[in-house]
Amino acid sequence: MSLTQSLQSFKSRNYRLFFSGQSLSMIGSLMTETTCAWLVSSQTESVTLLGLIGFLSQVPNLIVSPLAGIWIEQFNRRNILIATQFIMMILSLALAIFAFTGIISIWQIICASILQGLLSSVEIPARYAFIMDIIENKEDITNATALHSSLLSGSRIIAPAIAGIIIASLSPAHCFLIDGISYITIITALLAIKVNKLTMVHRNYQNNIWQNLKEGFTYAYYFLPIRSILLLIALLSFLGMPYLRIMPVFAIQILQGDSTTLGFLTGASGLGALCGGIYLSSQTNLVRLGKIIAFAPAIFGTALITFSLSRSFWLSLMIVPIIGCSYILEYSSSNSVLQIISDDEKRGRLMSIYNMSVMGIIPFGNLFISGLASIFNATNALIFGGLSCILGSIIFYKMLPKIENLLHPIYVSKGILDE
Repeated sequence: MSLTQSLQSFKSRNYRLFFSGQSLSMIGSLMTETTCAWLVSSQTESVTLLGLIGFLSQVPNLIVSPLAGIWIEQFNRRNILIATQFIMMILSLALAIFAFTGIISIWQIICASILQGLLSSVEIPARYAFIMDIIENKEDITNATALHSSLLSGSRIIAPAIAGIIIASLSPAHCFLIDGISYITIITALLAIKVNKLTMVHRNYQNNIWQNLKEGFTYAYYFLPIRSILLLIALLSFLGMPYLRIMPVFAIQILQGDSTTLGFLTGASGLGALCGGIYLSSQTNLVRLGKIIAFAPAIFGTALITFSLSRSFWLSLMIVPIIGCSYILEYSSSNSVLQIISDDEKRGRLMSIYNMSVMGIIPFGNLFISGLASIFNATNALIFGGLSCILGSIIFYKMLPKIENLLHPIYVSKGILDE
């Protein structure tokens, strides 16, 4: 794997601008997320309230995302991104002012989290679709998506550490302020990006928004490759990813550790995700992506079961990166394939449904797996989740030849593969 091949998307001026602006903004956003969690925990010592805020911030991805897909196709995507980033900046600066003046309260954090969730439910699918707009060579879309996933994974490792240092040495208000300022980089980058088609509108939309919404879901459901990929990623989001929610149970109760143990385990998961993104950035074979989508959930499920049965900190520390790596392989590969095969006039809605299948499903999965853990215990809950992911992988693998046959003409028509 050569470095040039892994960074081939950076040949695009537009992508370089987007990536550089997004990197600082994403770290800032995750610093605010960490700071809000710290303030809620330190002021209330309520795990329930902390979980509720996380739930409320993610639920809009399930409710609003499908509608956002219609707006993304009807309006200028760059303007949508600039508008959402600007409002997020105002929210972060408002939190900074509240914190500096000492009047910040839990209800303000809750309101800000809900608003951030609403904005993210529009911004995330718009960002996915916009990446496709600014990549001149569509063969680089896998690389671009993987690098973007690596950026997110790397930010999740770096941002909490930076936030912790700033909170300890300065104050939570400074974290909010830095986040607010960081949005300037992505807004500036978006303004500097040059695209030929600022608005991806290819037909006259019907006035009935529900008809447009129905058309998007019908398109996703009746095309086997899209339906299969979305269902598989939703399965991982619902029964697999909630392992992060009950990770403290394993770190403290099962492995007999403390907050440092939890930090090592979550950091190792993020490091594995980062490595998975870097590996995927070197992949150019679209047929291989289909196999990655098929096998990654099985690896994820097997690692999850092994982790749940482990009673050794060092074994757990070696297994967790595999969980993070396999998930990001599934997440990014699915994103890339969906971006490439989708019709231009339906890409916004498809990316919104994809976002709903990932971010919108996770909070409900957190509730389900947490409830399962409280009834049967955390080990059995993760074993159930792992077995479900393996089963989903087997079903998808059996359908893979048919899926590949359906996708091959699309790849050929788009000039990505030869006859």
